[in-house]
Amino acid sequence: MRVKGANPILLVILLTVGAVVGGVLGEVFRQTVPILNYGKSVGLQPFTLDLSIIKLTFGFMLHLNLAGVIGLILAIFIFTRL
Repeated sequence: MRVKGANPILLVILLTVGAVVGGVLGEVFRQTVPILNYGKSVGLQPFTLDLSIIKLTFGFMLHLNLAGVIGLILAIFIFTRL
């Protein structure tokens, strides 16, 4: 559902804030509500490409827990209501 006149930068900011806040809450409450801290890691492990004159390191890891996913869903919900 496209929001009329919505700013895509605002969506990225809301998604980032939702994931970070959700992830932090999952870590904070991991002892009392352990299911919120259940998560998976996806991505590429860092690897290095050495071209003799330049050395490049590539990698990307995304660590999401259940609280972070809930934060992302809430961020999308808030964005559609703006």
